Amino acid sequence: MDASLEPVFEQVLRRNPGEAEFHQAVREVFDSLAPVLRRNPQYGDAAVLERICEPERQIIFRVPWVDDSGRVQINRGFRVEYNSALGPYKGGLRFHPSVYLGIVKFLGFEQVFKNALTGMPIGGGKGGADFDPRGRSDGEVMRFCQSFMTELYRHLGEHTDVPAGDVGVGGREIGYLFGQYKRITNRYESGVLTGKGVGWGGSLVRTEATGYGTVLFAQEMLRTRGRSFDGLRVAVSGAGNVAIYAIEKAQQLGARVVAFSDSSGYVVDEAGVDLELLKAVKEVQRGRAADYVAQRPGAHLATAGRIWDVPVEVALPCATQNELDGADAKALLSHGVLAVAEGANMPTTPDGVSLLQEGGVLFAPGKAANAGGVATSALEMQQNASRDSWTFEGTEERLTEIMAGIHDRCASTADEHDGPGDYVLGANIAGFRRVADAVLALGLV
Repeated sequence: MDASLEPVFEQVLRRNPGEAEFHQAVREVFDSLAPVLRRNPQYGDAAVLERICEPERQIIFRVPWVDDSGRVQINRGFRVEYNSALGPYKGGLRFHPSVYLGIVKFLGFEQVFKNALTGMPIGGGKGGADFDPRGRSDGEVMRFCQSFMTELYRHLGEHTDVPAGDVGVGGREIGYLFGQYKRITNRYESGVLTGKGVGWGGSLVRTEATGYGTVLFAQEMLRTRGRSFDGLRVAVSGAGNVAIYAIEKAQQLGARVVAFSDSSGYVVDEAGVDLELLKAVKEVQRGRAADYVAQRPGAHLATAGRIWDVPVEVALPCATQNELDGADAKALLSHGVLAVAEGANMPTTPDGVSLLQEGGVLFAPGKAANAGGVATSALEMQQNASRDSWTFEGTEERLTEIMAGIHDRCASTADEHDGPGDYVLGANIAGFRRVADAVLALGLV
């Protein structure tokens, strides 16, 4: 980090004690900003960086609900409305036991720059609760979502704050949340939530968008070296929505996806992942990796080691933060990995990123590579605003254009700041500049 940024970073640490993920996200951006701050002293003079690091609003609330046995349960809900310089706050809701304020702030901070990179008129925010939907009945999930929205609704609006799904929040949860919002407000305000069902205001391609977008960004990186996914071996961590559709798009582009994972271990399937079986196990049976292996001859489940020990040419971490560390990076490098694209938020540790970049690997940070989801959410907002719905092909074409534009924006910005091929530098500076210019234009707000 440049010495001029250290006082600002120390202020972030002092104001946000114990929030390690948030500190890591801020540090990762700060490490890239010295060149742009030297060229644009007005950002420092107006304390733009300090303003961007401080969320505009942090909301914490109690969520009481009743389980199927009649017992009252209490969870904690969050919404961090981080920055609205470019448009209404936009970002997902995460339901997972690990959720606390530091996680939500880290995700919101990342979301600000990610949304800026899309070129769409959306600000950044994030939210969620320490509720675990796994193992809960539909009735319990509904009652939790209704209680959660009973508090959150007063902070939302299609021109104010537009949540979407994230870990633990899929179509079922979005439906319950939207139903309660509609009931309380007496308005069918489709644009207040994205990730809705296609039959009631949702957008085609939204389900696939984050996974598809990650692969499309990686494809653009590979093209800079005269390569494509065709014939490459790929490992995808995770087995949720992002991972499933990253596998699907990689297979469509000719890759052989040989590994995926969940919290119970990782599956190696040398014949190539049977995508329809994986979808059935995860989306219909709500099963685990072992259930896939039980129905797939030749596949095996590994509970020791790491998915990144599998020899591949492209790695797509699509599970959670800090899942790919320095040791994993060394393993990937030893097998000749060509590209790593982050489908999750900050899944690679700082030492992992450094080792991969030093090894000449094409590395795409999540704020660029996994922006396809929020970009398609913005397209859903457009369709809601115009009372229209677009075809799958037309929406996917628009997503492809957006991801190519993000890639080119990152690449050209890195070149401009003497970091050719450094997508981390390019993404951080390009996202920061767009937000910073809007912050300056709006005055002291």
